[in-house]
Amino acid sequence: MERRQSLVDAAWRCAAVRGFRDLTVDDVCIEANASKGAFYGYFKQKHDLLLALLEDDAAQLDRELERITHDSSSGVERVRRFARVMLARGDDPAQVQVHADLWAELLTDDAVRVRLAEATQRRRELVRSWIEEAVGSGELVAIPANALSSILLALTDGLMLHGALDPGGFRWRNIRRAIDVMLAGIEAV
Repeated sequence: MERRQSLVDAAWRCAAVRGFRDLTVDDVCIEANASKGAFYGYFKQKHDLLLALLEDDAAQLDRELERITHDSSSGVERVRRFARVMLARGDDPAQVQVHADLWAELLTDDAVRVRLAEATQRRRELVRSWIEEAVGSGELVAIPANALSSILLALTDGLMLHGALDPGGFRWRNIRRAIDVMLAGIEAV
């Protein structure tokens, strides 16, 4: 399993430079210092590597969300930390490239669409529970929790893709500040 993760890690590094669509199995094998036989021992084709990147990304984010849940007692603070974590992903060229490729693939590939939808649903449910908790405790004004969690997820995905489209179009620190101001606007006074 360590060798498989080495190939996945190498694919992230290659994707940061070339994007997933343009990287080759040879690129990944060279980066991982592995043979093609080793690659094909874990992945039937390059497409399986894309699914592995999706799963690796989902697992990393799930671990981060679990940390947020355990380290923050405030629902509002959890939502803020979630927004920061999601926006930080926009600074990672590999994340941006792979997400752009995943979004393109979900239009034509059922496996990608199903796995991405499952990961998004898990995140939406968790963030929704944080929002419901914050509304229930009086930290946030009454707001539709599922709608706000959907907006936050879509906002972070959209910002990541817009950042890739026009890297000079905005500054991430200003985006973070704007989101903090928006969240402050729904805090109960």
